[in-house]
Amino acid sequence: MRTGQFLLGFVFSQALFAVAALGAPPQAPVSVVPAPPKSVEPAVVGWPGYARDPSHNAVSLVASQNLQTIHWSTPVDLQPQYSGGVLYIHYGSPLVTQNGTIIVTVKVGANDTFRVEGRRPTNGALLWTLPTDYLLAPHNWTPSCGSTLTRNNELAVPAAGGTILVRSSPDNATGAVRRLAFYGLANYQANPAAYDSNVIIDTPITADGNGNLYFGFLVTGATPINLQSGIARISAAGVGSWVAASTAANDVNIRKVVYNCAPALSVDGTALYVAVNDAAVSGFGRGYLLRLNSQTLALTARIRLKDVVNPTRDALLLDDGTASPAVGPDGDVYFGVLESPFPSNNDRGWMLHFNGALTQTKIPGAFGWDDTISVVPAAAVPSYHGGASYLVLTKYNNYGGIGSGNGLNKVAVLDPTTSMIDPITGGTVMQEVLTVLGVTPDPGWPTGVREWCINSAAIDPVGRCALINSEDGSLYRWDFVTNTLAQTINLTPGIGEAYTPTIIGLDGTVYAINNAILFAVGN
Repeated sequence: MRTGQFLLGFVFSQALFAVAALGAPPQAPVSVVPAPPKSVEPAVVGWPGYARDPSHNAVSLVASQNLQTIHWSTPVDLQPQYSGGVLYIHYGSPLVTQNGTIIVTVKVGANDTFRVEGRRPTNGALLWTLPTDYLLAPHNWTPSCGSTLTRNNELAVPAAGGTILVRSSPDNATGAVRRLAFYGLANYQANPAAYDSNVIIDTPITADGNGNLYFGFLVTGATPINLQSGIARISAAGVGSWVAASTAANDVNIRKVVYNCAPALSVDGTALYVAVNDAAVSGFGRGYLLRLNSQTLALTARIRLKDVVNPTRDALLLDDGTASPAVGPDGDVYFGVLESPFPSNNDRGWMLHFNGALTQTKIPGAFGWDDTISVVPAAAVPSYHGGASYLVLTKYNNYGGIGSGNGLNKVAVLDPTTSMIDPITGGTVMQEVLTVLGVTPDPGWPTGVREWCINSAAIDPVGRCALINSEDGSLYRWDFVTNTLAQTINLTPGIGEAYTPTIIGLDGTVYAINNAILFAVGN
């Protein structure tokens, strides 16, 4: 969705909520020397979380089916709230268990109320339903309700008061459900109303290869144990811990984790990456990308996020987006931001790029707004003859009517090791390897085309392609061999929609959300 439709008319002043500022736990001294890798995270089966694995690479282990027919569909929103034909909402990623069951998060009410469903991959038949008492944080664009699956094949769902509901046996019609609290279940049970009113999970949950859970949370008022907005961890054994965002960043001006920013794990699982900003609730913040010890949540490194062309200015970290850190196979870290001043880069933002220790700034990408990279193995792009072992896929929109934007909206595969001069800003950015232009004219911009509405695109290295969703209502297979949109299937008439992920099931079925509906597409 063209962010300028919303952002250019947005008033930057926000109603601030009182955030408790008491009792921050002590923090280890800051160090920028990373621990040496000890092991690689266990292999991930299925599609258990946002962008599939804890590093958010979005690479499928199986070949995708052809985009020939819609097998089944189901709503992800029973009361979608349209605003002039646009949906300002981020839907939680569908998930796939180790046995192939599809997990769907459904918004039930007009503004809130969620449930999670387990469905058969073959026909979408409903296996079970799990209501959650989760409530959304104060927002402009509706945030996601982001669940995850653990290595032990349990489902972790956001719930009220910053708690989590854990359901066993997600492939079966029945399963035990228990509640966990990162600050102690006894504390929650002693005064649930106080926590329900003031503590809210504001990111998708990420599970590492050992079953430990990580997420950001927002505190909007006083709690009995003086919680502050920050980052939480619940171990595989159910033991919780947390650190205030200001303490984690070693900066008293930092208020919280950026909305919808799913924490990411390093390849060896020892480091946790998360972005924090100085906006109290739902605003245009500025801040850092943090590297935390994944066991203790102690700060090991941080980097202030800056504009690429105007490096004296802080980049904008918007709570209206879903940009999440992603860690490449070599340990490099990528994170999307919005440019400053806005819209000096035509509302495209930047895909910032760092080494894993956050001590070196590397070549950025020319588009980063509301985007998480997908990793493309270099072998999947036969025309590439450079030295990188992997490439990265990002949206590459150039919004018509914003700055010098011409409406020629693309998606791109970029070389993170080679640079080019960006023709729009003159900045140094990643070299384009492949780009493909949208195909459907945009009625709102005479020379433009409808934009891509993905925040994490599924990569099929076997079929050497990506599965990408468009605001024209169609799902496309982008063939890296021919650099063409080789297959397409129409899902809906098309709508302006906040960015959604595409995923691939165990049998190769492709799943995409369009106009508040999840579609299962294949042979």
